[in-house]
Amino acid sequence: MPTYESVEDYPIYTKDDLGITYSKNQTSFKVWSPPAQAVTLRLYKDGLDGDAFKTINMRAGSNGVWTHKATGNLAFTYYTYQVKIKDKWLDEVADPYAIACGANGKRAQVIDLKEHAPINWEKDVAPPFNHPKEAIIYEIHLRDISIDPNSGIKHKGKYLGLTEKNTQTQNGATTGLAHLQEMGITHLHILPAFDFRSIDESLPEEKRKYNWGYDPHLYNVPEGTYATNALEGHVRVQEFREMVQALHESGIRVILDVVYNHTGATEDAIFNQIVPDYYYRKNEDNTFSNASACGNETASERPMTRKFILNSVRHWMETYHIDGFRFDLMGIHDIETMNAVSQLAKSIDPNVLIYGEGWTAGGSPLPDSLRALKNNTPQLKDIAVFSDEIRDGIKGHVFTADAKGFISGQADLEESIKFGIVGGVQHPQIDYKKVNYTDQPWSPSPSQCIVYASCHDNHTIWDRLVNSSPESMEEEKIKMQQLALSIVLTSQGIPFLHAGSEFCRTKQGVENSFESPDSINLMDWNRKIQFSSSVDYVKNLIQLRKEHPAFHLKTVEEVQQYLRFEELSQSNLIGFELNGKAVGDTWKRILIYYNGNSESTKVALPKPKRSWTLWVHDGGVFPFHGAEIEDKDFEIPPYSMSLLIAE
Repeated sequence: MPTYESVEDYPIYTKDDLGITYSKNQTSFKVWSPPAQAVTLRLYKDGLDGDAFKTINMRAGSNGVWTHKATGNLAFTYYTYQVKIKDKWLDEVADPYAIACGANGKRAQVIDLKEHAPINWEKDVAPPFNHPKEAIIYEIHLRDISIDPNSGIKHKGKYLGLTEKNTQTQNGATTGLAHLQEMGITHLHILPAFDFRSIDESLPEEKRKYNWGYDPHLYNVPEGTYATNALEGHVRVQEFREMVQALHESGIRVILDVVYNHTGATEDAIFNQIVPDYYYRKNEDNTFSNASACGNETASERPMTRKFILNSVRHWMETYHIDGFRFDLMGIHDIETMNAVSQLAKSIDPNVLIYGEGWTAGGSPLPDSLRALKNNTPQLKDIAVFSDEIRDGIKGHVFTADAKGFISGQADLEESIKFGIVGGVQHPQIDYKKVNYTDQPWSPSPSQCIVYASCHDNHTIWDRLVNSSPESMEEEKIKMQQLALSIVLTSQGIPFLHAGSEFCRTKQGVENSFESPDSINLMDWNRKIQFSSSVDYVKNLIQLRKEHPAFHLKTVEEVQQYLRFEELSQSNLIGFELNGKAVGDTWKRILIYYNGNSESTKVALPKPKRSWTLWVHDGGVFPFHGAEIEDKDFEIPPYSMSLLIAE
């Protein structure tokens, strides 16, 4: 066997056939492990229990690949690998390239992907979509959206829950898929739905714990707890596809939250039992680097790690028709890998959406200049990054529970809000020295900036307002919440909404609910009735945004030319005008004001050719009839947005 001085010397395997290649007459097994002295393949009848019915010594091939070809039809057979390195047998584990598995990912499974698809799956196509700026992203956890006892959904907490049509509460409020359609979103962002470690899939439903799923185990296999049967490996494959098909038929594209930056286990992770140390970055003292704050970080810059990520992205797009990816802690990955992901994904679907967190949770041995950090966004190709500037400008510092933001009356955050309004690009009217977290624009295009006020992480907007504004009445908090989403939906970046924020979602004050029970995390559909006016408000704003190209300015030059801020001296007040005529909008001029003060304030309206028409005001959207404003001095209510147009 060849010897290597370090993992950097390992050979690169260029073909894309690692894992299994199945046919009814033969199955090929291939696993990459250059340092291995021997590799054992074991075949099982059961995904969790029982002994192997066959044990095979695999053959060493070229470039570190071990192979075996088994004759006959092995469909539904489970299998594992065990690797011998330096005269020591490592743990028996599932295939890291597995496409199906038994409970808890203990054993991979051979399946025929063609056999486990819904009717007309080959005809499934994503809804029409032309440009990233036209996206309206809505982030969910698969369990949260349907688990409420009052959801009216039969398959609660399951993939199939999002295939059920016309579901509603006892009070008649639409839920689940019907609610998503009603809101008018374009993209559904699903928190991690690959096989993760933290939930024991072999337990009865009532004994399983809750988790968001940011602890990856098998990257290319759907998570079993969302399937109706986690013990039979093919079921999760079938039902995930049924979910995607139902969403596509409902006019909604699907984005998968992917966590290639770390694995749920470290020393005993599958990667580490197949090729020790290769897939991870290490510190000078040989300890695992931990930029993820989860025990390790993957070395995306290494050729076979990059190849794994690329092949995985291709797998989700081709096998499950996924339309986009959100990269968790994308700042851990190297720029070259992220650009390779973008290039590959766009070759499959030119309209794919790719975005991620442009930061890490700790230091990394890979230099900042090489990583997909927020400040390196200009080097990223067609990849968007979350703007924490506008997020914390809107509601206050994310890790300070009682910090106020623009929506709750905190002064001196106007420039941070403006930063998000222009989509993170260069604009001559922004004082970047007053923007939080950055002193310069980092986005080369408004389509590379994700504008948001909240997500699954940290407090919901409502819970933040409960903490930061205890003196405010509920009616005022509702207005603050609506103002937050008004800013998101009228800014020039890509708008991103946390599920349930339209009905003032609460997690009962829990900030980090990643393993809290359903009672904390569920989407309480009763609140849709309780806060129905907010739901209608957000729904109408989404429709308004979709219909008017002035909210979809696509280049820095367009933003600089067609978006002009009003010169206002009052604190916590922002006004800007969009030139709709220049981009073919039926609204020639659009005037928007955000008032984050507790009192009404008057502004002098710029003079139009004809009178201004009021379209959004004091928590109401008027899509069919606008009120004409004759007075030059216009009063904006507290904690609200006003939108006026001149045609």
